[in-house]
Amino acid sequence: MKNDYGKLAIFGGTPVRTKLLPYGRQSVDEDDIAAVVNILRSDWLTTGPKVADFEQAFATFVKCENAVAVSSGTAALHAAMYAIDLQPGDEVIVPAITFAATANAVVYRGGHPVFVDVDHDTLLLDPEQVERHISPKTRAIVAVDYAGQPCNYDDLRTLANRYGIWLIADACHAIGGSYKGRPVGSIADISTFSFHPVKHITTGEGGMTTTNNPELVHRMKIFRNHGITTDHRQREQRGSWFYEMVDLGYNYRLSDIQCALGISQLRKLPVWVKRRQVIAMQYTTAFANLPAVQPLSVRENVSHAYHLYVVRLDRSKLNGTRAEIFTALRAEGIGVNVHYIPVHLHPFYRTHFSTKSGVCPVAEAAYEQIISLPIFPLMTDDDVNDVVVAVQKVIQAYMKE
Repeated sequence: MKNDYGKLAIFGGTPVRTKLLPYGRQSVDEDDIAAVVNILRSDWLTTGPKVADFEQAFATFVKCENAVAVSSGTAALHAAMYAIDLQPGDEVIVPAITFAATANAVVYRGGHPVFVDVDHDTLLLDPEQVERHISPKTRAIVAVDYAGQPCNYDDLRTLANRYGIWLIADACHAIGGSYKGRPVGSIADISTFSFHPVKHITTGEGGMTTTNNPELVHRMKIFRNHGITTDHRQREQRGSWFYEMVDLGYNYRLSDIQCALGISQLRKLPVWVKRRQVIAMQYTTAFANLPAVQPLSVRENVSHAYHLYVVRLDRSKLNGTRAEIFTALRAEGIGVNVHYIPVHLHPFYRTHFSTKSGVCPVAEAAYEQIISLPIFPLMTDDDVNDVVVAVQKVIQAYMKE
């Protein structure tokens, strides 16, 4: 192996960093803490006024008419499937490259996820592949804004309208992004978001759905509250004890404590997205002369929110496998990750839906090549430089002669 940076840490060399830099982490400041403390001192810790406040603030931010707060991004996806009245045996198209929750939400309702391949350059859902998989049983397309880049919503909307099916956005990676000037969250019939600590804003755990359809809002609000038509605060305001459970729902409520944190975080989101975009540009520039490292393509007319910064390793130029390079980078103190194992390759889907290798060749090939590099707003320029140096160090060591 050749290396101008010194011996790799996995072989006893000095690592670039002594403390691991994670691929993502939350940003919480004193304003956030104060917002939470204020709620802890109030009368309402859950089903109180901050829930509606957060929903309104979020809907305004994404320029959508309505938002419904729930307990996680997974709950948001599940609520979306309930809202469209997905029935056992119905099919929903999902991309092969996504987190398992995208497909799991379909299964929760007894539906059948149909795994569709992705575009080679962006790893976003491929509209041509989508159309080939639409059948009389198809009820919805779930467009995943992978890594933070919005999907090709024009083509997906055309397909949804042509076949009379729903268009749902799994926008958990993309809050703060936009497609042809339209904010993510305002484009699909229902959009879903996550507030996990590695996402753009956090409520600890939490999620949100957005839609312009009032009937879908009504259904999702009932669904998040056990299938009951009113919550505790609504009954308190009316001076009533009476409630009815009209359908089987779940306890997917988001507390006022979490909503207060979400409101505080949302105010900072534009600055944080810009910081992510700056870091991404620094990476892209640094790797321009490193042919074995290929960042994913960014299409025109989109604003990429960069939840993830994903690169593809050109194995034809390297002596090492992705696993070896992953291990070497972790040893250098860089908390790289892989997003994602194609969902149809997980044992659950192989067993219960008879999925197998070869059905989504682009996604399967990409999985063997991709690595996610650290990207989050609190990263300093020195942190970014450490990542660049570590990648250059490891890649140079594994380059073919």
